[in-house]
Amino acid sequence: MKTKIIVLATLLFGCFLANAQNVMQSPEYIKALTADWKGERTADGRPKVSDNLLERLKAITLEEAWAELINLGYFDQFEGNWKLLNENDNYVMTGRAVTAQFMPARTDLENQVIEQGKKEGRMWEQRRTVSWAMTTLVEGDFYVADGYDKQSYGTVVGSNLGNGVWARSHRGAIVYGHIRDTEDLRKIDGFNVWVKGTDPSYMRKTLLTTINAPIRIGSVTVLPGDAVLAKKDGVIFIPAHLVEHIVLTGEVTELFDLFGQQRIKEGKYTAGIIDSKWSDEIKKDFRSWLDTFKGKLPMTRPELDKFLEKRNF
Repeated sequence: MKTKIIVLATLLFGCFLANAQNVMQSPEYIKALTADWKGERTADGRPKVSDNLLERLKAITLEEAWAELINLGYFDQFEGNWKLLNENDNYVMTGRAVTAQFMPARTDLENQVIEQGKKEGRMWEQRRTVSWAMTTLVEGDFYVADGYDKQSYGTVVGSNLGNGVWARSHRGAIVYGHIRDTEDLRKIDGFNVWVKGTDPSYMRKTLLTTINAPIRIGSVTVLPGDAVLAKKDGVIFIPAHLVEHIVLTGEVTELFDLFGQQRIKEGKYTAGIIDSKWSDEIKKDFRSWLDTFKGKLPMTRPELDKFLEKRNF
């Protein structure tokens, strides 16, 4: 038995090393990273959170998503203090993360990356790796790049790459670093970038090393396929297997608030009672209220009933 374990460990270690040499991580590696996801996946192995959930996620506040993630043990999923390419008080964007890791250029490492890029069929002739991750995007993807907050000669998004991102994904980009060509980027209707700063220099001392590997964006670890909730006040990266729960929790919280505020105005309950753990009587009243609710439920009633069975009001 001990011998079998050693052999298995050796094989797994060998597979890890083989994957580590790739620029684009393999579907098998991505599936191992995101093993808690049980749903559909994209061709590259990333979790494919549904378009419906991504659309509903837009209505969830940063506070609602963050509070529930903390309850679930995820304490470092929020990054703030961004500059937006296009400022708008109501701006919100969601998508599925495609991750790109950039590092300071180093000749021997760059040579290895270029050689591997050749094997993967990437454009290597001009030794420009900056666009490699962008070319993997599909509709609904969010380009998330760790540019290690480098300023001069490390601008990982310019006008050409920005147009490429938008054309392929119809989403924006999150860059832990700097960008250039902002005047031209603002001309892309619907496009936006969450970025740490701008600089007019072009990238010449920075190297892309991996695509769809775990990366660090500020204080957050981001995995490929994470759902991105990007708003003016910050960005939350949600593990794919938790998105439905986060969305439903936020939606139900909103319904709780509507119900509670209505009953307080009617004088049926006090604010203190509504803010405390609900009695069976209030829970029954809430379900009766749902039957006469005149608004449009964001989820189906069976989804809501199933959620409420497990929810401690």
